[in-house]
Amino acid sequence: MTKPDYRWLLLGLLHPLILAAPGQAQSTAVPRLSQLQPVQTAAQGLFPSAMAQATPEPAAQRREDDAEELEEVTVEGNRGYRVPDATTATRTDTPIRDIPANVQVIPRQLIEDQGAIRLSDALRNVSGVSFGQDFGGQGAEFNARGFRLNEYRNGFQEADLFGTLTDFETAGIERIEVVKGPGSVLFGSADPAGTINIITKRPTLTPYAAVNLTVGSYDLYRPTLDVSGPLTPDGALAYRLNIAYENSKSYRDFVRKERAFIAPVLTWKPGPDTTITFEGEFLRYVRPIDRGLVAQGDGVAPVPVSRFLGDPHAPNISEEWRGYLYFDQRLAENLNWRSVFRAGATRAFYRSIESDTLLADNRTLTLFGGVSQQNQELYTFRNDLVWKFATGSIRHTLLAGFEFIRGYGWFGNDRPFAGNLNIDIYNPVYQFNYAVPSPSALNYDGYLNTFGIYLQDQIAVADNLKVLLSGRFDNFSYGDRYNDPSFNTVAVARDFSPRVGIVYQPIPEISLYANTGRSFAPQFGLNATGTPFLPERGTNYEAGLKAEFLGGRMATTLAVYRIEKDNVLTADPSDFRFSLQVGQQQSSGFEFDIVGEILQGWNVIASYAYTDARITRDNTFPVGNRLPRVPYNTASLWTTYRIPEGPLRGLGFGAGAFFVDNRSGDLDNTFEVPGYTRVDAAVYYNFGNIKTAINLKNLLDVRYFEGVQARRNVPPGAPFTMQGTLSLEF
Repeated sequence: MTKPDYRWLLLGLLHPLILAAPGQAQSTAVPRLSQLQPVQTAAQGLFPSAMAQATPEPAAQRREDDAEELEEVTVEGNRGYRVPDATTATRTDTPIRDIPANVQVIPRQLIEDQGAIRLSDALRNVSGVSFGQDFGGQGAEFNARGFRLNEYRNGFQEADLFGTLTDFETAGIERIEVVKGPGSVLFGSADPAGTINIITKRPTLTPYAAVNLTVGSYDLYRPTLDVSGPLTPDGALAYRLNIAYENSKSYRDFVRKERAFIAPVLTWKPGPDTTITFEGEFLRYVRPIDRGLVAQGDGVAPVPVSRFLGDPHAPNISEEWRGYLYFDQRLAENLNWRSVFRAGATRAFYRSIESDTLLADNRTLTLFGGVSQQNQELYTFRNDLVWKFATGSIRHTLLAGFEFIRGYGWFGNDRPFAGNLNIDIYNPVYQFNYAVPSPSALNYDGYLNTFGIYLQDQIAVADNLKVLLSGRFDNFSYGDRYNDPSFNTVAVARDFSPRVGIVYQPIPEISLYANTGRSFAPQFGLNATGTPFLPERGTNYEAGLKAEFLGGRMATTLAVYRIEKDNVLTADPSDFRFSLQVGQQQSSGFEFDIVGEILQGWNVIASYAYTDARITRDNTFPVGNRLPRVPYNTASLWTTYRIPEGPLRGLGFGAGAFFVDNRSGDLDNTFEVPGYTRVDAAVYYNFGNIKTAINLKNLLDVRYFEGVQARRNVPPGAPFTMQGTLSLEF
């Protein structure tokens, strides 16, 4: 495929730099987003997952006892890539050094510096996090510590029935928090690997607007708009609005993508102790289902990464709506209440012809297809009470709450849409004769009901000794009804999820921590006796060290862990139609992360992880086999430098490398996906309220593969691509 000529793009983005005189390239007083004042009440300091500004107040400026909260928080300066506080691990605003877990935060600045327009681009920076699989090019899943990471938005899970079918839109993201280890103690049903929590942008009291245009390889056009400010003179009413549109071709033949996104936020503060916030979001995504290439023998078929193996004319349209209503009330000096109601809906339509099985000649790929429609609705009502108090010299931050979740979904799949089709992977011909669709026995609707109640105590036994005790009880039920009742399944779980952690700080800059916790994940279906399965349970054991140095500008985390996952479904040797719950899987390894500002203007974020994830008990696969999609080694390094003063002030550079080791393609370990090293680079120039950036991705044009999907499908990574961004802030 011929690549477009981007010389015009380079010239256009660097044109202001060429025209600017050396003494004129000075930054104006237009504030960065991280410097703006958020609409924040005392209660929001305790519930910042949906309300707090992305860059918290520097730790040195916080009150030592945390007993008083500021009505407004003014952030002084840009702290670069290091964020000292996080909310996801405890649902309270807590310094990362006081949390007994490996917690990493990807701030907005890093997302912008790397030109990340997909969640996968940003998550490469976190130790051990790698792409797992997706639904034909969307709805990406990520792995860490050998298992799937759970994805949340402002603390609410998005994939409870059929899963989300679109990717998170980065235009509305303020920061991403990644917490390793089981998250069931706060979030309910979850895998034991950890939690990805997307924190969205909040209104600001200072008027702010940013207009961006990104263009790049394969006809990428992506304008975005971000505006915010008060609506009343006293700031009691404030808003924020993010809009993004994207239209592009792809390095994959025949694939064209279109996305539209809008996210309004309105915050009203009727009194000094009350805050009400509404947040809405709409996302529409159009693109064909693309499963990538296909495994051949013990590797990947040697065909171009651009080769499309399906019907390029089959449409796939997904739409998602979300709405959140937050009510924050300060009941007393150290007592705060938050209620949140969340409603979400997904509508999807797709017609697909997809790859199925590669025949013995190693070139003929059978195909299957269908016309599918999917609707789901999900409602969540959550209430949290946070009370700060002391018993003698021991300080407590007590979190108590409960959560209701109710969901409904319908899935229609008309088959056969096409039958007995195939394609030659080396000489494809995209001509298909379609049969008339007919209703399938696999059409069904499903329902979900869950109730959870939880209690957590963050105990400061002394200034240098903190203990975390928490537990949650969940009552989970799911059922579905198929056109053919013999396919009906259920899932039930009544489970208690505990967590215990401790942090000891021999000196203020060093934190030693340990924790253990448990997760649960309901299993769908019945065994041969008609009994519902028990939930899978994951148990995590972890210890680590956190350190701050260079006056707090740099921070590092070293963690070692072991996860045991029990009640894994395995084949029933006496009846292939059923399963037994006798499987066990185990993962162990260590992780290292470092982030911060080495010198003024020089930021760095780097990571390394070693993961050994294997089968330890199974009826079908050999004990000792590697778990699929899990690399032994992953590493990342990204650094930027912006000249802070002088005639070249505003000029900056970025560079990085991302390494992913080879991965097994299936539980039987029949094939491997090779490892790779991807190199990226960037150039920046800011003058006044105008910013320009050029991002070069996969600079060495390495052939690599992101992950592995079902039926031995292997999605390839993008070759060398270039994108340029022009931003105007005022």
